[in-house]
Amino acid sequence: MIVIVAEKPSVARDIARVLKCKKVEGWFESDQYRVTWALGHLVTLQDPDELDERYKKWRKEDLPILPERIPAKVIPKTRSQYSVVKKLMLDKDTQGVICATDAGREGELIFRLIYEQTGCKKPVQRLWISSLTDAAIKEGFDQLKPASAYEGLYQSALCRSQADWLVGMNASRAYTLQYNALLSVGRVQTPTLKILVDRAIEIRDFKPLDFHTLTVDYGDFTAQWFDASAPDQRTAHRILDKELAQQIAKAVKGKQAKVKSAETTPKKELPPQLFDLTSLQREANKVLGFTADKTLKTAQALYEGRKALTYPRTDSRHLPNDMIGRASKALDTLPDSYQPYVQDMPRKDGKLPYSRRVFDDAKVSDHHAIIPTPQKADMDKFTPDERALFDLVARRFIAAFYPAFEYNQTTVITEVLEHSFKSSGRVVKNLGWKAVEKQASKAKKQDEEDNDAALPDLMPGDERTVLNTKLKQETTKPPAPHTDASLLYLMERPGTRTEDEELMETLKKAGLGTPATRAATIERLIQVGYAKRRGKVIEATEKGENLIAVVPEDIASPVLTGKWEQALEEIVKGEREPQRFMDGIRRLTAFLVEDALKEKKPVEFQREVRTARGKVKAVSTAKVVEGVTCPLCGNPVQETDRAFGCANWKEGCTFTLWKNALMRVKGPFLNETIVKLLLTKGSVKGSSGTLTARDSTIAFTLNGQSQPALTVPFSYQRSAGNASPKSDAPAKKPVRRKPKL
Repeated sequence: MIVIVAEKPSVARDIARVLKCKKVEGWFESDQYRVTWALGHLVTLQDPDELDERYKKWRKEDLPILPERIPAKVIPKTRSQYSVVKKLMLDKDTQGVICATDAGREGELIFRLIYEQTGCKKPVQRLWISSLTDAAIKEGFDQLKPASAYEGLYQSALCRSQADWLVGMNASRAYTLQYNALLSVGRVQTPTLKILVDRAIEIRDFKPLDFHTLTVDYGDFTAQWFDASAPDQRTAHRILDKELAQQIAKAVKGKQAKVKSAETTPKKELPPQLFDLTSLQREANKVLGFTADKTLKTAQALYEGRKALTYPRTDSRHLPNDMIGRASKALDTLPDSYQPYVQDMPRKDGKLPYSRRVFDDAKVSDHHAIIPTPQKADMDKFTPDERALFDLVARRFIAAFYPAFEYNQTTVITEVLEHSFKSSGRVVKNLGWKAVEKQASKAKKQDEEDNDAALPDLMPGDERTVLNTKLKQETTKPPAPHTDASLLYLMERPGTRTEDEELMETLKKAGLGTPATRAATIERLIQVGYAKRRGKVIEATEKGENLIAVVPEDIASPVLTGKWEQALEEIVKGEREPQRFMDGIRRLTAFLVEDALKEKKPVEFQREVRTARGKVKAVSTAKVVEGVTCPLCGNPVQETDRAFGCANWKEGCTFTLWKNALMRVKGPFLNETIVKLLLTKGSVKGSSGTLTARDSTIAFTLNGQSQPALTVPFSYQRSAGNASPKSDAPAKKPVRRKPKL
């Protein structure tokens, strides 16, 4: 019996269908195979307090936390599914295991952690597929490879996971303790945030500049004044002095103009390349207004549920050379609405033309570009979002095989007195690929407008008269705030502004994160309150700007993560030892902690809460209470305007002491001193009570008056000594109360 482990139930179902397996409790089974599934990660790295009890309390003196090995643990909420997988792997009838998780770094890690945690020693083979059609699955089973062929990928994934743990756990604790606010720091998240913060500063510091433009009308065409001697011709049309602009306009009106030069140049625009995930996310944001996360989820649904697209989490924009036949079949099986474009496609002897812009083995990584599958899609069953995204991919796929867009670009320079004027226009000769793509994008109406701007046939020496002039006052605009599209572009190419050519090349290859993780990084920034959306715009918040102000350049710069990704890729290829990489990460972690704790910068952070709709908003300044920890989970306790509570509240911890809890009967507000005594000694001056980590009896008294029970996560007992003077009732047994916020 062979056990097959897929990453999700839906993928397991597809594999089981192809292998003709029947559903039993917790898996699918045939005479030869048992197909089961993970639910994403079933096993993860242990938290610091699981390595050592002392790490439950966040203390500066315990940092950095640098274990030589970070053990794994089963995730509690999915333990039952882990038990199913373990049972099947260790079953005496199981002769081998097939890893069928997603074909990539994270998918490899998901399986290997499960396999290692179960203690299974049976041989493993790898299923590596880019499509979930029946044909692709069958082909994948014909090409199984031993797990050893992917050992480098696993080591890379494990190093990435452990490195993120070391940097994230240590830096987040260090900055949380130093600035009395729950802060998270990460090697991809923080440089991405810096991109947003840099843009916010550019916009805030921008100084607008007024200028004028002058256009002259010759009757059959117009021209714009420009300074032919200006070093930067992009701004040569600006006249900064209003009086000078008026003088030029007055001087040239009614005068004769002579054509100094008229040049027409034939130009071509090659078809755009096929989509990888990042380019698809950018295009969907521009054309459809989709966020990066929405595009990924929709593409994943088209891949898993509809079987209409190939694997979406790819960084390749090419197809393997041997896919010409399959690509041709995928084109021929596109829905009927696309067939007129397919039929008009130029072919050689009825076959697709070979193009290095489409087919190139050297530029295909783990997965090829995103294209429609050869399985005919029933678009009537698609959701509107699925239909719109599929349309983008289908049109791009067709357009890739079309000829270039061809046009004639004409530039005419005229002179009036001593002033130069420029006219530009273009005439479309062949729409080529734009005949396919222009209908998909509202942003591609420029071609028709360019045709309207076509210039008459002119020769040097031709003359015209300036019939009219038009002055227009304009103002320079600040840089535009980032959208998903522009942010993804800079995450993919974070080194475009560096002057270090070697580093630029490194960053071009690496980027911030991977195509599969970039959308999650953006959403994480919003989730923790470092960024916010405003329509299509993504902006850094005050909290985000403050974090970038206090972290060192090493972790805020894309240089760190760029080199990191390059090193991980070298591990995949066997060109770097994993231990060497991890040694460097430990040194970096120690430096980051030292830097965070050596000096506190004058920056204040606010506490933020999640609203019912999932949005994050600032409510009050939060300060960590030194010397005490949450009695429920061991995390820091922080003080806000209204309460003392666990800093781990976002993860579900319910521990809260409201400051006005004693005010139902006239009494005091809780303050830091009372809370410290309560959480360390269990008694407060003027009060009596005992405390344990989970359960105790507690009663507050003030001037001999008994107080009502506090709504806190401890049981409450009115002892005989603390009973009301009017009551002769015997003391009651402690009542166990549920933690309450």
